[in-house]
Amino acid sequence: MSKHSFNVARGARKEQPDQDTSLGLTEAFAPIGAGGSFADNGTVDGDTNLGLTEAFAPVPASHGAHAGGFKYQGDTSEDYADPVESLEPRDEPVFGDEIPAPAPDPVHVRGKHGRVAAVVEEHPHLKKSRRVRKVLVVIVVLLIALICALGYYAWQLANESSRAMVQQTQAQQQSTDVGNLSQDNSGKDAASATAKKTEVPNLASVLGMTQDQAVEQLKHGATVTSSKDVNEEGNAVKKSVTIALTTEPADTRSGTPSVYLGLNEDGKIIQAGYSAATASLGYGSLSFADAVKNEHVVEKTLRDAGVPVVDGAATLPTDKTAYSTYATDGTTLVKENCSFSGQVDINGASHDWSSVLLYDYSTANASGNLADTIRIIYIYVNA
Repeated sequence: MSKHSFNVARGARKEQPDQDTSLGLTEAFAPIGAGGSFADNGTVDGDTNLGLTEAFAPVPASHGAHAGGFKYQGDTSEDYADPVESLEPRDEPVFGDEIPAPAPDPVHVRGKHGRVAAVVEEHPHLKKSRRVRKVLVVIVVLLIALICALGYYAWQLANESSRAMVQQTQAQQQSTDVGNLSQDNSGKDAASATAKKTEVPNLASVLGMTQDQAVEQLKHGATVTSSKDVNEEGNAVKKSVTIALTTEPADTRSGTPSVYLGLNEDGKIIQAGYSAATASLGYGSLSFADAVKNEHVVEKTLRDAGVPVVDGAATLPTDKTAYSTYATDGTTLVKENCSFSGQVDINGASHDWSSVLLYDYSTANASGNLADTIRIIYIYVNA
């Protein structure tokens, strides 16, 4: 029912307060009279009877006033929406309705099992938070890498400092070791403090022999490991042969004891040599100077090889730098190397002898352990 019809009915009720307004179902659809009020005979005064169709026809202007003088005033059609249009879906919210937030455009992706899922656009604050977390992770990784680099650098500095300290106290430590070995309670000398592991072959006995005869004479698993021709002007040696004594215990730093033979153009041995670690010969961790001056390592090894030299035949130069090699820093000792030579009488014949004592500290400097020093002695005798 429109608002116009509702107001008309309300005005009629005000003019007829004592009249029974109850209507039956049949009377409600009775014809309306021209006067706008109901009569006792079921018709409206001053109007002809209307059918059902005419009841819903436009009301003429003369019907604007009803019985009792009621006249409709107030609202116009512009104040109220059309009843049909009010049923249409509303594009804009009315007063009291909540305005829903616009939904983000979904991005469709295909899931693990082929299903299409809608991914809602992430909030800007969440994106910013994720970016901050990524930056923090990168910063933490860089800090860890920097700490590791600083730690490694500090470790390197500590090692360098340790090696420098080893070099500075090396001479004193070696001197102390020699004193402890040579002045023990049993009265034994330093050479006996370390067990002797190998025997020096008799080099003097192979002079004048052929290569095959020398291999048989040397024994101890003598095996030729290399052989090469020598073409040096003024050198009587024309062939050089190296023989390893394979049954002798090998030193972990200097290897297996070896014999060196020099043959002339007739194939006769005119020079014989031998090399081994001083530790294998029974000499302990002696300093270079003590090994030469106090323990006479060179003279004892020559005597074991059949070359009768006396103690003191091998002497060191007064200036230590003459047989010492230092690193670029000028203080780190890298190597000590000295050659000795002389003459000796063997069975009424004069023979030249020579020897080289070598101490290499390269490994000891790297490890910081003085026991890693390589100590090797070489001896030679000529026909």
